[in-house]
Amino acid sequence: MIFVDIDGVLLPLRARPAGVSSSVTLGAVATSDSSGNPLLGRLDPGDGPRLGGLPGDLVWASTWMAEANEAIAPRLGLPVLPFVDWPDADERSPRGVHWKSVPLMRYAAGRPFVWLDDEITDVDCRWVAAHHRHPALLHRVDPHRGLTGADLDTVHRWLAQCVGSADSRPRYR
Repeated sequence: MIFVDIDGVLLPLRARPAGVSSSVTLGAVATSDSSGNPLLGRLDPGDGPRLGGLPGDLVWASTWMAEANEAIAPRLGLPVLPFVDWPDADERSPRGVHWKSVPLMRYAAGRPFVWLDDEITDVDCRWVAAHHRHPALLHRVDPHRGLTGADLDTVHRWLAQCVGSADSRPRYR
């Protein structure tokens, strides 16, 4: 299972230059698309095939929830994906743990997972290591650059080496 955040991961804080792959440092101004949402101009259409080529089930792990399938997936050439339906705001995470960590681990239900997000910290990794007995890769994406080829290479290597191995400790990158 591969949890994918959107803001800061697929929609970097800095706009991507037109025609430039996500493996390159970014910095141009965003352009608006027909939806009127200027942030969608920051999507790299190449991210869809790269994510779709990962050996795992993609799941939206974003506050976009169902809207990700309407606004993001078609622009990336991805099918409708399941999404995490976040709990009520009243549910509190353990101190210092990202608010997504507990629901994502609950959604994974004991299965191995990868989590791509721009807000992952060492606290999240330690918490998952203590509470999830299966392989998990918590990979922090630089929110200024968004998802890069190097990020996806890390995920590919981890999936090849760790899923199904006896080493079940979560890793943080």
